[in-house]
Amino acid sequence: MNESGFSWRARARSFRYAFDGIKSLIIGEHNARIHCVAALCVVLAGLWLGLERWEWVAVALCIGGVLMAEGFNSAVEALADKTCGTPDPLIKRAKDIAAGAVLLFVMAAVAVGLLVFVPKMCSFL
Repeated sequence: MNESGFSWRARARSFRYAFDGIKSLIIGEHNARIHCVAALCVVLAGLWLGLERWEWVAVALCIGGVLMAEGFNSAVEALADKTCGTPDPLIKRAKDIAAGAVLLFVMAAVAVGLLVFVPKMCSFL
């Protein structure tokens, strides 16, 4: 480590931890796998329909946002389950709010998907 406290080795470790988290999310969380399958379908449909650059930007942000929200939700649930072994109304509230946040992002992503894909499909037919 140098004088400023910066370490390439520490940065590399932080990326490894992040990739471990992504792997854990996708392997360990059923809903994340569902979102990944949906994302793959959206990407394939986008390739088939020939999305434009701005449409890909919207699609990529939605895919990333949904997976990010699912990751935060899974983290909240794991921490809540670890800290409280018995039913607790505040833990339930935290878990419900986190799950609701995922649903809100998914609904926004569906709206974006409709705005992007419906006109493409209508002109394709």
